[in-house]
Amino acid sequence: MILVARIGPVFDLLARLTESGPGTRLPPERQLAAQFGVSRNEIRKALARLELDGRLSREVGRGTFIRAPADNGSANLAALRDSTSPRNAMEARLVLEPEIASLAAVNATFKQIEGMRVLAQQMREAETWKDYETLDGRLHRLIAEATGNPLLSAIHQTVDDVRRAVVWRWLDTRPERPPEDYSSFAEHDALIDAIEQRDRMRAMEAMRRHLRTTVDKLMGTQA
Repeated sequence: MILVARIGPVFDLLARLTESGPGTRLPPERQLAAQFGVSRNEIRKALARLELDGRLSREVGRGTFIRAPADNGSANLAALRDSTSPRNAMEARLVLEPEIASLAAVNATFKQIEGMRVLAQQMREAETWKDYETLDGRLHRLIAEATGNPLLSAIHQTVDDVRRAVVWRWLDTRPERPPEDYSSFAEHDALIDAIEQRDRMRAMEAMRRHLRTTVDKLMGTQA
């Protein structure tokens, strides 16, 4: 609510654009900033809010697209994230995702493991932190899908949607790219190695270590 109040006029104008129909691609941030006479930073914040509200989908290399209107499930998700703190979200990940990694080590297909490798490399090549976070989310979703359990995958998706909504304000959104020695790169490699080698315990521990490092970074940025 604080964010919406601060960028209310821009948010309202962009929200009207979402009425043009699902699948429509919005103009680039630079063009929107010129159109509305505001900074790109204000546009970026308004787009982030609309994405978290489920009205937009931002895809690396493709652009920003309007999503279909929210249903009751989306309304329930909005209520859930209103009652969830960043610490709650990360605690849920720590409970759920190590077990997901363990099961992925058993059921992941060679194609899924190859996809994990591709995403890990793309994260190393990410031009911005925003791109990195988008790719990171795709990797964790792919690991959840690799369990072969649709229910677990759906639960993970809900947790991740809430996590992105309540944690995004503390994520690093600087225009600079992640450093070459960013710790998550090696952590992801170790996790994928364990899954590829079908080592359930090592995959579980690799995911747990990765998430604990993430929690430490998150809590540090809030201090």
